[in-house]
Formats: sequence, C-alpha cells, structure tokens
Amino acid sequence: TQDGEPPRQRVTGTLVLAVFSAVLGSLQFGYNIGVINAPQKVIEQSYNETWLGRQGPEGPSSIPPGTLTTLWALSVAIFSVGGMISSFLIGVVSQWLGRKRAMLVNNILAVLGGTLMGLANAAASYEMLILGRFLIGAYSGLTSGLVPMYVGEIAPTHLRGALGTLNQLAIVIGILIAQVTGPGLMSAPTRPVPPAPAPGGPLPSRDSSSQVFLVERAGRRTLHLLGLAGMCGCAILMTVALLLLERVPAMSYVSIVAIFGFVAFFEIGPGPIPWFIVAELFSQGPRPAAMAVAGFSNWTCNFIIGMGFQYIAEAMGPYVFLLFAVLLLCFFTFTFLRVPETRGRTFDQISADFRRTPSLLEQEVKPSTELEYLGPDDEND
Repeated sequence: TQDGEPPRQRVTGTLVLAVFSAVLGSLQFGYNIGVINAPQKVIEQSYNETWLGRQGPEGPSSIPPGTLTTLWALSVAIFSVGGMISSFLIGVVSQWLGRKRAMLVNNILAVLGGTLMGLANAAASYEMLILGRFLIGAYSGLTSGLVPMYVGEIAPTHLRGALGTLNQLAIVIGILIAQVTGPGLMSAPTRPVPPAPAPGGPLPSRDSSSQVFLVERAGRRTLHLLGLAGMCGCAILMTVALLLLERVPAMSYVSIVAIFGFVAFFEIGPGPIPWFIVAELFSQGPRPAAMAVAGFSNWTCNFIIGMGFQYIAEAMGPYVFLLFAVLLLCFFTFTFLRVPETRGRTFDQISADFRRTPSLLEQEVKPSTELEYLGPDDEND
C-alpha cells in the first residue's frame, strides 16, 4: 500500500453470502411495510364479518364505521409501535447475542407474526392479526438496526458504503414484491454462515479503478446533502403546483414530476445513507447504543407522520409540504455544518474529525474491515 492506505480487498463468495443473508432481513422489512395496503378492503370485510359473528343474529347489520376505522388504523400503526419498542433494544440485544445470532433469533418474531396473521381469518380474530402486525413490526425494528450494523462491520472499508446501500435496496425491493410473495423464511438458512475477513486472511488486493459504485465515489455526505436539497426543492415545487392547480390544470403534471423527484432524491441520500452512516460514525463499543437511538428516532417519526399527517394536511392544506421543506432545510444545514465524510476512512480518523484534531493513527496502515481491526477474539459477533 501507499500513503498509509489500507490494502484493497476484492469481494469474495463468503462475503457476498454473508451480506446477502443479512439484507434478506431488510427485504422482509420492506415487504411488511407495503403488504398491508393492497388488501385493505379484504381485511376490512373480514373485520366486519368477525364483528357480526360476535354480535349474533340480533346485532347490527354491519360494523360501525368508527369502529372499523379504529381497527384498521390500529392494524397499520401497531407495526410502527412494534418497531419503536424493538429498535430501542437494539443495543442490548446485539451486545447480548451478538450481531449474527441476534439476526437469527429475530427470525422467530417474523415467523410468529406471520403465523398469527395467516391464521387470523380462520380463527375469526382481528386481535390475532393486530398482534401479528405488532410482532412483525418488532422484527422490522430490530432488523433496521442489526442489518446495517452487521454489514458495516464485515465490509471492507472501501466498500462499506456500496454494501451499506444494499439495505435500502432490499427494503425497496421488498415493498415492490409485497403484492406477490412474502419471503419470511428465506433469510434463516444462510445466516449461520460466518464471514471470513480475518486478520491476514486470504483476500487479495484489487485496483480501485474497478469500483462503479456511486456512494463510494461521491461520498456519503455529498449524496446526503444532494438528496436533502433535492427533496426540499421538490417539496416547494409541489406546494406551488397545488396552489396553482385550480387555475392551471397542467400543474397536475408538475405535481407528478415533483413526487417522482422527491422519491428519487430520497433514494439518493436520506433513504439509504442514514441506515449505515451511523455504524460508521461510532466504534464498536458505543455503536449498538447509537443504532438503538437512531432506530428509535426513525420509527417514532414514522409513527408520528403516519398518525398525524392527515390532520396536518387538513389544517395546512396545500402548504403542508412547506413544513417538510423547512425541516429538510434544517437537516441540510446540520449535515453541512456537523456531519463529516466517512468514505474510505477508519473509525479513528472519523472520531478525530469530530474532535477537530489530527488523528495519531492517520499514517498507519489500517485493517480493511473492522473485524480485522478488532482481532480474532472479537469475530464471533
């Protein structure tokens, strides 16, 4: 190596298998985000039949609309509640069981939740479906922290970002196939296979010119800033389009462009990067606690938006997206001023950047993965 740079390592079959088996959990996470929407009418009909069956022949002819709305809202929101609770336990669980074993055990929640939801209609019990959604939410909450943390720790330094984005990619793919199939048990068989990037391991170096991964070329901070700025612009464009929609019907096309642009910029930065940059900002000791706080914050905000957006939209009308634009501008400013770039940098160098002092270890050759940095005694997690 030159200039104190760590040796570059190529992707091996073992590393690919370890990452693939880990991100399957995120695939299931994404699937359960999207799976509840399409069958809404079917689920509401099932709730109505269950309600009528419990009321008896002398009861009302249909479930009260308020009760049905409450049951449906609870069925949707309980997913985020489960995620909020379990994400706060990421630190404890990952330290107690280790990253790999925690992901293995976490599959139990997915199986139990899926079983309860699958049997809810036959048992004429909407309580089973709601409980199943809660367990699936708890599974997803742990997955949202365990997967990016595990992938970040086994990935070579120069590939942490590229492999870290697979978490978000799996989530999006899971949402996409939510109407087709549910790979609930796919991740379990491959999880026991441990990664093999040990100190002095057989991974040879490779030339950096073979990399085409955008996140490794542009950097996390740059893409995150780009995504935040683009989302802010699209939110403003959406507001203008909604205000002019009645007078200028063509603004409906502008609204569509703004929506697609908002989603596209989200996937460039704020979608994938926060999931793995937290793991890069903290060393192994405080990392589980940091991931727990980040996951809890994410799930809490999801719950608040899911439950409160309708009321905010009714109060603010077309100006509702200006609220998001202001928040995005605040996030952009904070990221620009306080968040360091983590691309290709060791944990000591990142920590030194926070202290605004040169790292004493910057000139040393660093191990390519954190597992190598920690040594063989710490690889079991």
